[in-house]
Amino acid sequence: MIFGGSGSRRDASVPQPSRPLSGAGSALDGVAQGAPSEEQPVLKHESESVTAAVRRQRMLAMITGRDFVRVAELSEAFGVSDVTVRADLDSLDEAQTIRRVRGGAVSRTRQVQPEPSFEESLASSAMEKQRIGERAASLVTSGASVILDVGTTTTAIARALAARTDLDQVVIVTNGLNIALELEIAIPRLTVLVTGGTLRRLQHSLVDPMASILLERIHADLAFVGCNGIDVERGVTNVNLPEAEIKTRMIASATRAIVVAASSKLGQVHLGHVAPLAEVDTLITGAGANDPQVALFRRAGLEVVSVEE
Repeated sequence: MIFGGSGSRRDASVPQPSRPLSGAGSALDGVAQGAPSEEQPVLKHESESVTAAVRRQRMLAMITGRDFVRVAELSEAFGVSDVTVRADLDSLDEAQTIRRVRGGAVSRTRQVQPEPSFEESLASSAMEKQRIGERAASLVTSGASVILDVGTTTTAIARALAARTDLDQVVIVTNGLNIALELEIAIPRLTVLVTGGTLRRLQHSLVDPMASILLERIHADLAFVGCNGIDVERGVTNVNLPEAEIKTRMIASATRAIVVAASSKLGQVHLGHVAPLAEVDTLITGAGANDPQVALFRRAGLEVVSVEE
């Protein structure tokens, strides 16, 4: 049933990652000029003899080759203190060659891919998402209350729930207009509540202002949340910041938080932080998830359910 208040999370025994910098927009922009194309990390025994200018140039090369580099990684690679690394990153940021974010830096030269539309994402890994949706829907029992996030994998959950004629008196809260329409066929067995809010172009999702008001006043048994990436250290992340904020609210408003993600999302990190891994109870993913990646999540204390295609 739905009640007021916030749900409890499992014990946060997993070290929580630093949260990426929040800001306006859904992507990083800016292009650096003349950035080096190869990584040339300074060996530890070289660190004392290398000038700050050379060290920064090599740091720039290392950052350019990656999506995100942490301060601790640079400190280890270059044999200098975290304080020195931060000073070097501040200098590179002032020169407009990298962008400082909390815990590290990202490259300004990397071209950010535009967020695909809902319809474009729907065709990707369709069978895997269907299997994930069916497995997730099997966790719902009659009389349950469910928060159902927007997205193509959660749309598969909605379709599987609508097809379950054994369910009755289930309340579903969603911020996805298309998901509400998928569930309409199952009314009155299912009661569908739409959060309200501001409609995002091409995504069919409702976000703040207004979207979080309903979520703040309910407590559900289950929350099925989609994402663009889930990583052991960085937790659950999303490309779009407004959607990331709603996903955070969904997780806080449920007793059990379940992330549903195609195997391609594992190990990915994006701009908008949703939640640390410790706030997620279960991950349902596809059979394509590689064994070492799944093992990392399980060692971190996360229950991982892999479905077969």
